[in-house]
Amino acid sequence: MRISHYRDMAPDTEVPGVALRTVVGENDGALPFAMRVFEVKPGASTPFHSHPWEHAVYVLSGKGEVEGPQSATPLEPGSVAFIPSQERHHFTNMGERPFCFVCVIPTQGKDNPKCDV
Repeated sequence: MRISHYRDMAPDTEVPGVALRTVVGENDGALPFAMRVFEVKPGASTPFHSHPWEHAVYVLSGKGEVEGPQSATPLEPGSVAFIPSQERHHFTNMGERPFCFVCVIPTQGKDNPKCDV
């Protein structure tokens, strides 16, 4: 068992205004999945992107939205989003405080998810 706090971990990737931390992954023995925490600063967003894997998102704090190919949907604490593989999307902070969410991705049989925002 490993107990930690996400803020004690250095970001894996940082695009302007977005910090991504892998909080559970291969180094922990979690082979089928990885858990990542995103912090998006006010006014910032992740770039539009897609992945060869599906993923699930759970919003912890702040106000944001996820934009997909057809529309943008507001997100708030407690919101859950499932994003299918290959679906273009991005997340935007729509509030005045950090927008934080957990993202769970598969790792086995997929292209290297650790390298992507």
